[in-house]
Amino acid sequence: MPRDAEVILCYGPYSAVGLSVEHRTFRLEGLQAVLTNDGHKVTLKEIEDWNLVELMVNEEIVFQCNIKDLEFGGDGQLDPLCEKARIAVLNAY
Repeated sequence: MPRDAEVILCYGPYSAVGLSVEHRTFRLEGLQAVLTNDGHKVTLKEIEDWNLVELMVNEEIVFQCNIKDLEFGGDGQLDPLCEKARIAVLNAY
């Protein structure tokens, strides 16, 4: 995928530490950082599917995971899921 590609990061609501189910972006910070560092434009989009994260490139889902499996905060450099997502976006056509 060329640099400066648009990546739509779709994310659903989840419950954190017994709090109510809401759309939260704290666990998406590392993923956003990794994709932005690769030169991609990341757009956040709320979806209704609980606990779900999807990356869309050219209207195609190229990566999915459970939002609770992403590391909380940080730059994403040490999160193996962020690396898998980065590679999935780079391999998208």
